[in-house]
Amino acid sequence: MITALESLSQEVFSQRAQDYDLQAKFPAENFTDLFHINALAAPVAPCFGGLGFAPEYGNVHALWQMTRAIAKADLSFARCWEGHNNALMLIDKLAKTEQKQRWFSQVIQKGHRWAAWSGEPQTKLPHQQYAIGTKVEKRDSGYVLNGNKVFATSAVGANRAILLVSLAGPGGAREIGDGENNLLMLACDLSDPSISFDGDWWDPIGMRSTVSYKVNFDNTFIPAKDCIGAVGEFLTQDMQSRFTPHYGISFLGALDAAYEYTLNIVKAQQRQQDPYVQQHIARVKLNIDTLSLWMDQVASSLDHQHFDNAREQGCQFRYLAEQLAQEGLALCIKICGARALNKPSVLERIYRDLSIYVLHDNADHVLATIGRRTLGLKVDNAFFKLKA
Repeated sequence: MITALESLSQEVFSQRAQDYDLQAKFPAENFTDLFHINALAAPVAPCFGGLGFAPEYGNVHALWQMTRAIAKADLSFARCWEGHNNALMLIDKLAKTEQKQRWFSQVIQKGHRWAAWSGEPQTKLPHQQYAIGTKVEKRDSGYVLNGNKVFATSAVGANRAILLVSLAGPGGAREIGDGENNLLMLACDLSDPSISFDGDWWDPIGMRSTVSYKVNFDNTFIPAKDCIGAVGEFLTQDMQSRFTPHYGISFLGALDAAYEYTLNIVKAQQRQQDPYVQQHIARVKLNIDTLSLWMDQVASSLDHQHFDNAREQGCQFRYLAEQLAQEGLALCIKICGARALNKPSVLERIYRDLSIYVLHDNADHVLATIGRRTLGLKVDNAFFKLKA
C-alpha cells in the first residue's frame, strides 16, 4: 500500500500539482486515484474495512509515511488528505457503531471524502465587512445551523464535513469558552441545498488547491443521528493533540521536495565543489534527519498508547518541524538563487504553500505551551492556550 502510494505521489500527484495550484482547483483526481488503491480508509479499524493506520491500532507511522510522500508531491493536497484522515479518526474513536458502518462503507465503496471544520475567527480585520461564526439551535430531532465558517478545507471537494460548533454561540472550537460543555461535532452532508460556498473569500498566495472557502449555512438541519460523540468530547478526549504532529509531517514532506529539487539543481550546474553549497546542503540534510527521528519517536509513543508522552512530544515536533522546514527551505533558495522563485519552479510553489500553511497555529503560542508544561502550568493541549 505505502509503496503504491509513494509511486502515485512521485509519478502522478507531483505532475498535477502545478495545474491545481494555478487554477486553485480541488485535487479530486488524486483522491480518485487513492480510492482505486484502497487508501481512503487508512486510519479506519480493520473490522470496518480500513487499514488500521492509527494510534489505536499501533500503526500511525504508516499513515505518516503516506502523508509525507503526498506532501513531498503537493503540500496543498496533503492538507486535504490530512483533513480527510483526521475526520475519519474522529469517527473511528468517538462515533457510534451504526455511524461507523454507514459512513465508512461510503468511503470504502464509493470513495466519499471528508473534512473537519472549526474556523470561526472572532476578531474582524480592517477590511472585513461581515462577522464570521455559527449559531446552533437544538431541536428534538437534531440541530439547526445558521452562519458561516472559513478556512473550510476541501469545501467543494468533500462529501461530508465534521462541523465543530458551539451551543454557546460563534467561535467554533478554537475561540469559544467552556467548550467542554458546549462543543458539538455534527457530520454535515455537504450536498444539502441550504449550504453554499463562497470561493471569492479564498485567494491566498499558497495552499490554493485546498479550496478553503467560506461556507454559509442557511437553516441547515442536521439530524441527531449525525451528531458524533458527547458534548465537549473533542476536548475531553484530547483529540486535537493526536492531530498536531500530523502538520509537522507535512512540513517535513515539503522540505523533502525542496531538498531533492536543490540537489538536482546543484548537480545540473556542477556546483558540488562550492564549499558554501556543501555547508547549506549539509544543514538541510541534518534538518530532515532530525525531523525524521522526531517523527519516529512521536509515532512510537502513540503506537504504544503513551499518550502523555506523545502529547508533549507532538507539540515539540510541531514546533521544530516549522522552524527546521522553513530554515531548510531558505537554504535551498539561497543555493538555487532567484530563478528558483520564478514560476513554474517547484521551489517557488513550496515557498508559497509552506509560508501560509505554517500559520495554521501560532508558533509563538506553540513554543509558550512547551514552556508552560516545563514550568508545571496548566495548558490547553488542543489550541496552545494558558488554562486558568
